[in-house]
Order: sequence, then C-alpha cells, then structure tokens
Amino acid sequence: MLLIIFLISVLSVLGPEGQSPSATLHTPVTEDSGQCSAACESRQQSKLLRLHSIRSQILSALRFERAPNLTRDAARQLVPRAPPLLELLSRYERHNGSTGEDYEEAEEREEASTETIITMATEPQSVSQANSVPRCCLFSLSPKILPDNIVKARLWIHLRLDKEATTVFMQISRLQPPFYSNPRPKILSLKIDADDQTNPWESVDMKQLLQAWLKQPESNFGIEIKAFDSQGKDLAVTSAELGEEGLQPFLEVKITEVPKRSRRESGLDCNERSSESRCCRYPLTVDFEDFGWDWIIAPKRYKANYCSGECEQVHLQKFPHTHLVNKANPRGTAGPCCTPTKMSPINMLYFNHREQIIYGKIPSMVVDLCGCS
Repeated sequence: MLLIIFLISVLSVLGPEGQSPSATLHTPVTEDSGQCSAACESRQQSKLLRLHSIRSQILSALRFERAPNLTRDAARQLVPRAPPLLELLSRYERHNGSTGEDYEEAEEREEASTETIITMATEPQSVSQANSVPRCCLFSLSPKILPDNIVKARLWIHLRLDKEATTVFMQISRLQPPFYSNPRPKILSLKIDADDQTNPWESVDMKQLLQAWLKQPESNFGIEIKAFDSQGKDLAVTSAELGEEGLQPFLEVKITEVPKRSRRESGLDCNERSSESRCCRYPLTVDFEDFGWDWIIAPKRYKANYCSGECEQVHLQKFPHTHLVNKANPRGTAGPCCTPTKMSPINMLYFNHREQIIYGKIPSMVVDLCGCS
C-alpha cells in the first residue's frame, strides 16, 4: 500500500509531461508466477525516479528553468538542411543502439572535447537601418563563445543554383550604422564556377571576424550577403521564403574544452527478468518524444540505465569507510543505497530558448556502474 502511494506521488511530481514516459515502462513479470515480485516493484520505483531525475538533470545542466516551448513542426522548419547538421544527424543514426560503454570508448579516443553552436541569421537591428539596408544578417552570439576557445567559425550560405553552368559572384560585407559615410568594409569576395554538380551550400571562414566581434561587441551590426550571376540575378537565400525553410544562412561555431577521463571498472549487470536481489545495473531506454520534448533534435532516445537492488552490510567490503560509519551509528542512517558509482555523458543536439541550435555534451546521463554507498 505504501508503495502504491509512493508511486502516485512520484507521478504527480512529474506532471502531464512526466506521465507519458511511464507508459513505456511495462511492468515486468516473473516467468513462474506471471505477476510482479517485490524486487520487480522496487525496480519499477527506481525507473520512475530515474526518469524524473533525467528530466530535472537535463534542464539543470542546460540552465533551463523550463523546457523550451517549441512544437515539432516549428523545430523541423528551424533545422537547417545543411551539411553540418546532416552529418550530425547521420552520426546519430549510425550509432543508434550503441551502449554507454561504446560511447565512452569513442570519447576516450578524442584528444579534446568540442561543442558546436549553430546560430540562425536574423534581421539587422534598427540602428543599422538605412536606405536599401539588407534584411540579412545579424547573429546573436552565445556567451559560451570566447575569443580563445574558438576552434572554427564558418558562415553557411545556400545558393539558388540552376542546372545550367553559371558564374556566381559572392560578396560579404560588414554592416555599419547609418551615420557612417564610408562604404561597407568587405570581408570576402568569391567567384564560383557552378554547374549541376556544385554543392548549393557555400561556407566561408568567419573566425577572425567573430573574434573581433567578441573583443568589441559594439562593432557587431551584422553582415550583408550578396551573390549574383552574370545577369544580376540574386542567388543567395537570406531569409526563409516559402519553400526555403531551413535554407537561410547560419553561423557554425565550434568551441573546445578539456575532457575528463576516468579509469574503467567492473560492475554487476542484470536484465528485467533477473532474480538477482543485490545492487545491479538494469537497462532503461529514455524516449524524449514521450517527454514531449520536441526541442531536442537528436538523439530522440538513448540508453540511460538505472540502479536497483539491496545493499546489505556484507556487500560493503569495497567501501570500508561507509561500512564502519553505518556500524557505529545504525540509528542515524537508513543504510547503504544502490546508486550509480560511475556515469558517462551523451552528446545532444538541441534548441535553446533563443532558437539557437547547440551541439554539446550533457554530463552524467548514462549509468555505467552501480554500487552500494
């Protein structure tokens, strides 16, 4: 009875969004009785707590007070159909179904950890408005980006190319306030010989300009993008016109950080039909679509795992300090608990509240080992 009351209270804490994932938690049954045993009910309780913890943990790690309010249709329209994003999504598809250990082994082979921030273009501010001021482009820079941690910064522009061969003249210039009488300073001029095999996405190095903007934020009034053929036809997609959703310019910035490494240990793994009563790691797949979180682009689901089982004093030989404390003060503690002793991160592609696309690492999302502590 107490267990039922506890489960009802957990569901009420999760709210409407939190109830959906619990629908995927089918009650495991024992092969003998066909009914859920006491150990099975304990695992159900651990699952619900783990799901609630994951929801809170992600929002806390991203410093979100609440989940971004973004519908599935809006998210699809905002995701650029560009090589960097397609490569990231393809990577998730290739590694779909990999375990936390597979992910960790791949990460340990990397010498440095990076985070990618993708910012969509917006219209310039009114301070830079003048006669024939272009509609594009201004980029809102994330506070995570610093002049010294930029690995690369590229501006991606989609061109309206026909099957016939043509020459494209592209020019990118810095915008200035109206009271500036000097012509807009050019950043780059390109001449592109295009045909039906040419990739319509063109990327331009923006690292130096981005570093200058960061050192002098007041100088960032945006840029002007021009791309014309020999007949003067405008070929650059600078705004999301009808049928061109996801093709507007965006800034791809990759920043770096130093990774943390830990030594590998061994632990006890079980499955849902296991009769093991000791502390053990069990499989759990989290589906963000069940959460109603359409603001997470990828992965849509991942293997999180959870810990469940009993922790008797005889199991604490590996943790002598905890064992001595519990023995000295048996009334002052509830005893050892089965908890994660090692966790690993996952990489996530998501929207923030400013509709910027972030590709970064969320720590402690996969339970690798369980133990008594």
